[in-house]
Amino acid sequence: MNMKKVAAGFFVLAAALGFTACSSENAAIEQELKQMTLQEKVGSMFFVRPEVLDTDIYYDSPTVLKSFDVHQVTDKMKETARVYPMGGVILFSHNIKDPQQLSQFISDLRALPSHPLLCIDEEGGSVARLANNPNFHLPKFANMGTLAASGRTKEVTEAATTIGEYLKSYGFDIDFAPVADVNTNPRNVVIGARAFSNEPKVAAEMVKAYLKGLQKSGVIGCLKHFPGHGDTQADSHFGYAMSRKTWEEIRDCEMIPFKAGMEAGAQMIMTAHISLPNVTGSNVPSTLSPMILQEKLRGELGYKGLIITDAMEMGAILRQYPVEDAAVMAIKAGVDVLLCVREYPKVFDAVLNAVRRGEIPESRIDESVRRILQLRHHSISYGDKK
Repeated sequence: MNMKKVAAGFFVLAAALGFTACSSENAAIEQELKQMTLQEKVGSMFFVRPEVLDTDIYYDSPTVLKSFDVHQVTDKMKETARVYPMGGVILFSHNIKDPQQLSQFISDLRALPSHPLLCIDEEGGSVARLANNPNFHLPKFANMGTLAASGRTKEVTEAATTIGEYLKSYGFDIDFAPVADVNTNPRNVVIGARAFSNEPKVAAEMVKAYLKGLQKSGVIGCLKHFPGHGDTQADSHFGYAMSRKTWEEIRDCEMIPFKAGMEAGAQMIMTAHISLPNVTGSNVPSTLSPMILQEKLRGELGYKGLIITDAMEMGAILRQYPVEDAAVMAIKAGVDVLLCVREYPKVFDAVLNAVRRGEIPESRIDESVRRILQLRHHSISYGDKK
């Protein structure tokens, strides 16, 4: 038997099977897209807080949301979801009381008409909505900067695997982690030890290790905060934040962990609301910049996955733009998913009307919805592995 011919035949068969599987998935996605209404397409591009489904709730700042005590799906929330479908729901610490309540809440959220994906920020360390809740007896990890200081990627992979496993057990699909920022500015008040390192190559190895852990556990990870929040001083949660770096400087530092994460199979990247005046020539936040998202991320870096914003309710956006305008601008810039918009029905209608009057082509919406449907397919396949 000619073993070279057998081996060659095996690789041809494997490639053919891979192509068939890919073609089958693409065909299924196109069929789903064809069956969706424009309202369903637009809705899939929003990942929201549960509070915005209760139209009696209005908040100027997320800090007041705890007082609304949203821990379950109400009839009013169900009615809003029927008219204003959404692609995903993100839960925060104040939405989570104990394991029993969380399980019921997630089950009821997933049963909403659009069957949204369930998301959370569970980085480890100071940002861990479940592990830092005393009613959950879960392993706690140090901030990733501390954990990565040993230089052993195995520890980071094991931590991410554990985090992913308990998130999956409660029904979460997406973890907004790892932080791919490089902590180069000692005065940074928002990233700090959440980043793996102040050395880009070290951060890159740890980002890959963290993604590997989430992938092993069947949870989708998300690189954040593109194009890098580690060199800023201001906190974009509260207002304008910027970096004076040129693109050449960013490419030689901040992009190293992001490129490593893309090569490791990252399916999602979260934007930062930071301005890069020496790159774009303006103070427009990166989330709203076609140059940053399309020319740099999609074009130069070749990223094919889903782009999601950081929370659109943050000060760096809302102190400069009306909520509706910011949403439309983000989609025009190349964003696929808008996270945490305030006044959801109002913003939903603004995007829908922008499409209807031709300001945003429906073909542009379809581009994003294809990526969202692909992510949903991957979420289901991840679940089958568990």
